[in-house]
Amino acid sequence: MTALGAVFRPQLPPERLRDVVRAAEDAGLEELWLWEDCFFESGIAAAAAALAWTERLRVGVGLLPVPLRNVALTAMEAATLHRLFPDRVGLAVGHGVQDWMGQVGARVESPVTLLREYLAAMRALLRGERVTADGRYVKLADVALDWPPATAPAVFAGAIGPRSLRLAGEAADGTMLVAGTSPDGVRKARRLIDEGRTAAGRTGHHQVVVYLHTATGPGADARLRAEMEVSDEDDIAELGVAGDAAAVAKAVQRLADAGADTVVLQPTGDEPDPEGFVRFVAREVRQLVP
Repeated sequence: MTALGAVFRPQLPPERLRDVVRAAEDAGLEELWLWEDCFFESGIAAAAAALAWTERLRVGVGLLPVPLRNVALTAMEAATLHRLFPDRVGLAVGHGVQDWMGQVGARVESPVTLLREYLAAMRALLRGERVTADGRYVKLADVALDWPPATAPAVFAGAIGPRSLRLAGEAADGTMLVAGTSPDGVRKARRLIDEGRTAAGRTGHHQVVVYLHTATGPGADARLRAEMEVSDEDDIAELGVAGDAAAVAKAVQRLADAGADTVVLQPTGDEPDPEGFVRFVAREVRQLVP
């Protein structure tokens, strides 16, 4: 079965999170995803609050920008969440928006090298290993977590370009794709991910999560079009969906057929009813997606 989720956009103030989270939990939403976009809200702090306010909801952060975060700190925070809320946490790491990384003095010359080193160190730390690394960017001297997760959790990588997608297949446990990825884009991503997995001798299923631009209710078409124009995306039929539950479910199914394991519906930044949006996903769209 295709997993289905929704995004809490950080354009909303943090104090709105509680109501959206409770609406998601009450409606039976499977997954709520948060962002750590600069300079809106902390992904880890928001995730911890959302998990504490709920008992069943799975909460993800997609994604944590690796230039901004020391890998030991991210591993410590991830381990703490996984121990406090077993089987309810999903975390993805990635390059981050390069302009934002430049604003805080964290931009690196080779984002792919950094992500490769980061994934290797983070996954090893979360497996409970003692790590020494002297890479170009990641440097650890005899570091181990005192409280690693009971079971090593999956670490996802956010990826767009071919090199990053191959790296995700090689070094991550799953891949997160941005909104605006068409079904054909998912198929191409799968092929590149599989190339990386083959090169690394990895077997087993690799989870793919993809965001989907989504609008419903009054003014849905106009809101979606305005959102995608800002992102320089103009093929709404392929890259997003506006309409009722049936229309949204068809768009979700197209991505699932292309290879997505989880589809996360991303509302527009000006969504007028965030609580209603998560209820719509859980109560109306879910029953139409096998």
